[in-house]
Amino acid sequence: MRSRESAVEAPARRAHPSREAGFTLIDMLFVVGLIGLLSSLAVPGLVRARGAAQATSAIGSLGLVNSGELSYAITCGLGFYAPDLPTLGIPSPGMTEAFLPAELTQGATVIKSGFILSLAGTVHPSSPATCNGVAPGGSSASYAAVADPIDLTGQTPRFFGTNSDGLIYEDGTTLSLTMPETGSPPSGHPIR
Repeated sequence: MRSRESAVEAPARRAHPSREAGFTLIDMLFVVGLIGLLSSLAVPGLVRARGAAQATSAIGSLGLVNSGELSYAITCGLGFYAPDLPTLGIPSPGMTEAFLPAELTQGATVIKSGFILSLAGTVHPSSPATCNGVAPGGSSASYAAVADPIDLTGQTPRFFGTNSDGLIYEDGTTLSLTMPETGSPPSGHPIR
């Protein structure tokens, strides 16, 4: 038999212990719904920011191409430009650095930050041999480079191009077929 004192000292039992044991299904659904709502508001902004960052990278890459071509023409090409991206990846004798970083000289076209970059120059038959191994008649008097986005879905695509004049142009359609090696393209506007 139990004494009355021990019964009094025992902790009182709760009437409904399961209600205080954790979250209810309604609580969890509310939290999941709130996270979904916040995500749906944030994702479009993230997509726009990603597109802007990729476009900035493409513009920067075309600026590097312009700088690389100018350095090549002054130091190695005897006034002529490299006809393609891989040529700008070959350093001058005695130099450790090429005219462009390796990520931009892997092939005739390069994919970088969501854009396809390419460079072409019409070879000039009277161009001399260059210091980095281009044969006589293998360099060009001018060039054109373009950067086209890989993903055309979502926001309005931006296309970029440049040439031996050194200006970078932007258009709503590709400049790959219309970008001249000198002068302005028939469409698009220069980026200031």
